[in-house]
Amino acid sequence: MRPLRALILTASALYPTLAQAEPLDVFRDCDVCPEMIELPLGEFVMGAPDSEFRRIVHYTDGKINYATKEDPYIPENEGPQNKVAVDIRIAMGVNEVTFDDWMACVHDGGCNGYVPDDRAGQAGADSDDIRRSIADPRFKRIASEAVIATVLDNPEQLPIGGRYPVNEVSYLDAVAYVEWLNRKLGTTSYRLPTEAEWEYAARAGTSTRFSQGYEPTSDQENFSGANTAIRLQEDRPDLRTLGYPVPVDELDAANPWGLRHMGGNLAEITLSCYSEEVERIPDWDTTSDWLENSFGPNCNRVIRGGSYGDSVDMARPASRRDVKEVARLDFIGFRVVKELD
Repeated sequence: MRPLRALILTASALYPTLAQAEPLDVFRDCDVCPEMIELPLGEFVMGAPDSEFRRIVHYTDGKINYATKEDPYIPENEGPQNKVAVDIRIAMGVNEVTFDDWMACVHDGGCNGYVPDDRAGQAGADSDDIRRSIADPRFKRIASEAVIATVLDNPEQLPIGGRYPVNEVSYLDAVAYVEWLNRKLGTTSYRLPTEAEWEYAARAGTSTRFSQGYEPTSDQENFSGANTAIRLQEDRPDLRTLGYPVPVDELDAANPWGLRHMGGNLAEITLSCYSEEVERIPDWDTTSDWLENSFGPNCNRVIRGGSYGDSVDMARPASRRDVKEVARLDFIGFRVVKELD
């Protein structure tokens, strides 16, 4: 059931009240609340055309596969494309929820007192895939093993704190953070975004592969150049591999609507359930439909946006995969939305 709409609260004096906010205006409901951007209503085409995907190396059932121009790899879970009307007014977090944001919740008695440990999680995104690639005799070693080792080893010492995005948080942890925000503000309007809302915000009125166009630079999104070279089987010396997330204020990472790091840095948890039986995108026509169908117990949740360890293709707005509700992984974080009256 959709959360009940609450009375709009007055924001900090530095920001307009929500009643006065216009689309793309920025506000914050309290001094420790996430900064939000009010998004315009509209519609968009969700998903990717078959011609968008160009990955050569891909992994199916734990096996390495190689696509060709004659037999391209087209992920079924990114289609079919479907027009979705955005009929719920929302504001979305400007940034991924930061470590400071999370600790404000912990210090206020929320978030179950959980403090993420940057050394406790699994190795970086797709690290097992990279290891399999290195071991495969067919693998054309575009990226040096030294560069690949950086991708694999850096997550053992991921920076954490301050304005870095909080990682090592599960879907259930993210829900606990949202519940704390709602209790603190006396509302029920904060929640996680559905994957339709997330993609609408990531596209920001564009219809290209990325909101920046055909492909972002390493100064615009934090993804893995080494992993990109592996997946595309081509030399990409122009792309950087950091192997760790950056603070949310770094890089020229804002899309046309001012939302930052919607691709790369950390993959982001959404409210939506992922159906392993039917991987195709559901054909729900409105964001109201998406919200009503997103509530389900004990399901894997869709994650979007790619991470610092992923190849650039995983950072496309259409890219989608799933994660267990309880999984705490060092390449996954989240951002929040607020429903507006």
